[in-house]
Amino acid sequence: MTKFYLLKKTAGLAGRWAALLALALAAGWAAAALYLDLPAGAYARTLASAVCAIAALGSLLAFRGRGKGLVICAAVSALVLGWWLTLKPSNERAWQPDQDRAAWAEIKGDTILIHNVRNCAYRTETDYTPRWETRSYDLSKISGLDISLTYWVSPLIAHPILSFRFGANDYVAISIETRKEAGEAYSTFRGFFRQYEMIYTVGDERDLLRLRTNYRKGEEMYLYRTRATPARAREIFLNYLARLNRLRDQPEWYNELANNCTSNVAALAGEKRRDWRLLLNGRADRMLYEWGYLAGDLPFARLKAQAHINEAARAAGDAPDFSRRIRAGRAGF
Repeated sequence: MTKFYLLKKTAGLAGRWAALLALALAAGWAAAALYLDLPAGAYARTLASAVCAIAALGSLLAFRGRGKGLVICAAVSALVLGWWLTLKPSNERAWQPDQDRAAWAEIKGDTILIHNVRNCAYRTETDYTPRWETRSYDLSKISGLDISLTYWVSPLIAHPILSFRFGANDYVAISIETRKEAGEAYSTFRGFFRQYEMIYTVGDERDLLRLRTNYRKGEEMYLYRTRATPARAREIFLNYLARLNRLRDQPEWYNELANNCTSNVAALAGEKRRDWRLLLNGRADRMLYEWGYLAGDLPFARLKAQAHINEAARAAGDAPDFSRRIRAGRAGF
């Protein structure tokens, strides 16, 4: 009986501490949400955040983490969450010049007309001339699908870009990104709140890939060919077009946890499997290799080493055959 009592008491204490930790985190999130997302001046946001933190966390301390304190903390956090969910995204803001236009597509049988394909002329990362084009694609000529991963902070975090191949060397790249307003910078932390709308940027590889290899500092890009058949590539491509058309009419918030670049790629590809590397997506290439999705009959370490394209991209520059040059001699292509 004594052993059973001790086990029961230990389980009860563990459950109580877990509940306290969960509520403390919820209160911290609520205070941060008010500070970041409340549509008010800095003073009002700071005041609202402080009041929230004092009411929620103070109640836990005042009632020593017991009944009333738990209820008050939970109620305050729930009220903030209810307000936060009412915030609406918009397509009508003063966007950065390179995200000023959202791509959309007209689909007429096998003829695809994509408007606002980005093909900027870069001098530096921040000095560029925005160029927007309308391009036509023949679905009957879609021949495959490539994926690139770019790293800039940690080997555990990457940004995926899918490139759909038409014929031998005509590519359209699509990057799922945060849509930033003029003067706004990206922050992973802010990505957990309602700070950024989502945009599907459709572009020439000389823009979307070369920007990251040739102009941004500290970004490393790896390019892989997938084993997607033409039929599979076509299916995913059409899913992408339907999604970007929907975003044109119904904007959405980007969320680092629930609605991000990798979760969107997985959903559009119809992937049902769950894997921790969908969150820590810097390991996504290893995951795709293990699932048999990547072409190139090499051990993974060698496949990844030869997939690094920064040097080839810099050598290719703005050449018309940029896409061919960054693939030349690589396994799987």
